[in-house]
Amino acid sequence: MSTQKTFTVDAPGAVLTYDVHVPDGPSDRRPLFVLASPMAASDFGQLVGHLGDRTVLTYDPRGMERSTLSPDGKVSVPIHADDFHRVVQAARDVIGEGPVDVFASSGGAVNVLAWVVDHPDELGTVVAHEPPLWTLLEDSDVQRKVAADIVETYQRDGFGPAMAKFIQLVMQPGPLTEDYLRQPAPDPAAFGLPTEDDGSRDDLLLGWNMATLPHFEPDLDALRATSVRLVPAHGEAGEGEMARRGAEALAAALGVEPAVFPGDHGGFMANEWSPGNDPAAFAARLKEVLAG
Repeated sequence: MSTQKTFTVDAPGAVLTYDVHVPDGPSDRRPLFVLASPMAASDFGQLVGHLGDRTVLTYDPRGMERSTLSPDGKVSVPIHADDFHRVVQAARDVIGEGPVDVFASSGGAVNVLAWVVDHPDELGTVVAHEPPLWTLLEDSDVQRKVAADIVETYQRDGFGPAMAKFIQLVMQPGPLTEDYLRQPAPDPAAFGLPTEDDGSRDDLLLGWNMATLPHFEPDLDALRATSVRLVPAHGEAGEGEMARRGAEALAAALGVEPAVFPGDHGGFMANEWSPGNDPAAFAARLKEVLAG
């Protein structure tokens, strides 16, 4: 069991909301920062419930849920990484000094690589779960064209058509060819998405992350040399899907074997789309990986 405390910290162009889950009993384990992008703290509720043996930080990325993004605020991999740094430093009064462990998933597992390079002294073990690392993929040129098309679709047609293309992309098994770009656009209704454009253009994933993540090139030399214990990881499901291939590519570049977790891309939570995911099993595996 743990007690949740909620705080905010100012960052350039944003106000970040973060939670510190403090165990009700004593703990000799490092604090654990659980994060993702664009997923927010609420998406990790099931996982955090199984991590009561340590202090856990969660947060909402800039522009998501309780965190704000000013009209002139910017979003990029280095900016997200700086936000992680700011949250940890702001939380020092509660979590204490010393390195923190990190579980980072999806876009957060890309952003965390910049944090590893910029502030290695803050970090112990970092688990990079299913990072969509466009630049490390064999089909990176086509993947980046598809990502650009999703951003253009969002700006032109709105959320539903763009999100349908995004879902189709992340579910696609295996490398893409140029033929992928010539196929008909998916029907948003087939994914339960709106077909009408409501005029909003404030979606963090479609409006910002998809415009920046595909161009991020991790500093592999720095990551190979870092003192941080960096563990690429992927779910046991989703073979051939883009985010899993990103984890495999990162592991190969670092000369390590990826850690395998139960479930799919969001294996830390069970929902109507992935009812077979088991957050308790996921948490048990995470504890194993963190323990080394």
